[in-house]
Amino acid sequence: MHLDIVTPERQLLSAEVSMVQIPGMEGDMAVMGNHAPTVTTLRPGILTVTSGEGTQEYVVTGGFAEISPEGASVLAEQAVLRSEFSPEMLSGLVTEARESLEIADPSAKAAVAQRINDFETLSARVS
Repeated sequence: MHLDIVTPERQLLSAEVSMVQIPGMEGDMAVMGNHAPTVTTLRPGILTVTSGEGTQEYVVTGGFAEISPEGASVLAEQAVLRSEFSPEMLSGLVTEARESLEIADPSAKAAVAQRINDFETLSARVS
């Protein structure tokens, strides 16, 4: 199947892959060729790409994934190879999320608190 990973700044990947594991808002999902058409939001987490060349992991901070039988497109807010992701980057994301919580509309506070929790869970996975 074909996979594209795109951020607002650049295209990170455009390749033929055998599987991608996506950190969806409702939980992780494994996507392979001939997958049912789906659109899902991403939560902060690890996106794992498996191809004939091995496995690559990307840290994503959120976004969307569009899945079809032919492939998937991941539109990430931010994405970086896990090997390039630093504790400083994570600290900055957590600080930004906590600042957002302070000014968030009351109806959005639960979603922002969940995002902070997702970043803390991500911290445990990348350390």
